[in-house]
Amino acid sequence: MAKGMILAAGQGTRVRPLTKDLPKPMIPILGKPVMEYLIEHLASYGIKEIMVNVAFNHHKIEQYFGDGHRWGVQIGYAYEGVREHGEVTPKPFGSAGGMRRIQDFSGFFDETTLVLCGDAIIDLDIGAALAEHKLKGAIASVVTLDVPLSEVENYGMVVADDNGQILSFQEKPKPSEAKSTAASTGIYIFEPEVLKLIPPGQVYDIGSQLFPQLVESKAPFFAQKRFFNWIDIGRVSDYWAVLQRVLRGEVAQMNMPGREVKPGIWVGLNTQIPWDQVTIEGPVYIGSSVRIEPGASIIGPSWIGHGCHIRSGAKVVRSILFEYTRIAADMTFKEMIVSPTYCVDQSGETLYRGDETAQLRWGDSRA
Repeated sequence: MAKGMILAAGQGTRVRPLTKDLPKPMIPILGKPVMEYLIEHLASYGIKEIMVNVAFNHHKIEQYFGDGHRWGVQIGYAYEGVREHGEVTPKPFGSAGGMRRIQDFSGFFDETTLVLCGDAIIDLDIGAALAEHKLKGAIASVVTLDVPLSEVENYGMVVADDNGQILSFQEKPKPSEAKSTAASTGIYIFEPEVLKLIPPGQVYDIGSQLFPQLVESKAPFFAQKRFFNWIDIGRVSDYWAVLQRVLRGEVAQMNMPGREVKPGIWVGLNTQIPWDQVTIEGPVYIGSSVRIEPGASIIGPSWIGHGCHIRSGAKVVRSILFEYTRIAADMTFKEMIVSPTYCVDQSGETLYRGDETAQLRWGDSRA
């Protein structure tokens, strides 16, 4: 069929503080890391050999996914870093440079390879994408998605002729200057010969360096127009919006965990909820071992991670509480992402626990 490559070495700076202690592919959606959905999707199309390049907080990815046998696949890891002053320090080699390192090490990319960014959820028909790639005789393909002209400045745009041959790229153009509405989704298909074009031992990027090289050489390099769900988590606002969509049931094949005890309200095991003394309006998920005190309110779409504690009179409105978060009495958290150590609103404005200037009070439910 094909092999798989998941790009997971980035630092995820645009979604901080979510990535303060987590690599971006480990950000949870319905209690599962984003990358787990990708691996499940690859496995469903028979892609069973998957390499992952890692760097920052790499051990969290490796410990969770292991060798991949739980998903019926084989997963390998390529750590990108250097030793400086006696310490091992993460140092990504770029999306293309990392692939070249793997190829020089083992020759892993010896057949068609599907390359994915580790921070998006997709339901792409992989079989159809690979078939089109083969039919056109492409050595490289970029899967694109049509976006409204008003949104082109959020994406890298692909300019292609009527046959799909890629002519150029535009990085986040103004709508008035856009030559295309085909956004690159960060999903690529490569033949082994593409790896030979990447200079060895260098930091090298797929989008800004390898692709212009392919365009200039007039290689058989094609854009595919596909219609599928592509949920990219590029910013904190994206993550909040994605979870709102998922909780509302707008994303297919992403089912709520727990048991639905009332319409739109799902609950895990071992919870302490005085149902006749609280206000809960779905869609809401309440994880295991959550304690909700009388007088508290939860307005959905909201996700309450396991081990959380919501004190009396507190209100949680269209928000996400990571596990073991305690919301203080009479506090209102509206449209926020909250962890035991920080809370962040849709725009990325962040408060940290212990900040005396903050009017909100929250903490760690384990303390």
